[in-house]
Amino acid sequence: MTSIDRPDVRAEVTVDSMQAETQGPAETRALGREVGKRLQLGDVVAVAGTLGVGKTVFAQGVGDGLDLREAVRSPTYTVVGTHRDGRLPLLHVDLYRLHGAADLDSIDWDGLFDEPAIVVVEWPERAGDRLPPDHLWVRLDDGGGDRRTIVMSANGKRAGRIMRDLGASRA
Repeated sequence: MTSIDRPDVRAEVTVDSMQAETQGPAETRALGREVGKRLQLGDVVAVAGTLGVGKTVFAQGVGDGLDLREAVRSPTYTVVGTHRDGRLPLLHVDLYRLHGAADLDSIDWDGLFDEPAIVVVEWPERAGDRLPPDHLWVRLDDGGGDRRTIVMSANGKRAGRIMRDLGASRA
């Protein structure tokens, strides 16, 4: 494991996982931006964490990395937010209001991954085992105040390449 100490984000990096500590929404968003810069069509980012921990802030950073002109907002009530005004399209999915994997068909879950887009899923644990096997898992935990501990792990080859690229850029 390589230790990274930069003023914006302190991180521990391995080939397929990374742990970072951010000191406020701006740093959390900046980390999301770094992820967004590395994404390609078909990539899936699952963003987990408790209510209010910064999942949407991280997703906004991903949107920044995709050069979206339209603001990324939580699609809690619409479930899926579509953004096509950037370098690549983004489907931002919030599963908070769903009660589990059985409700996924009501939003054409499987069809979302057929779209030529990046898919960011908040509350991915509600999808059960129906997440695509290749995805980047991002877990945000409250570290007290504005501090967040963010653990990212790769599930699959493409997600592994994203993690290696992210780790190399932070070294």
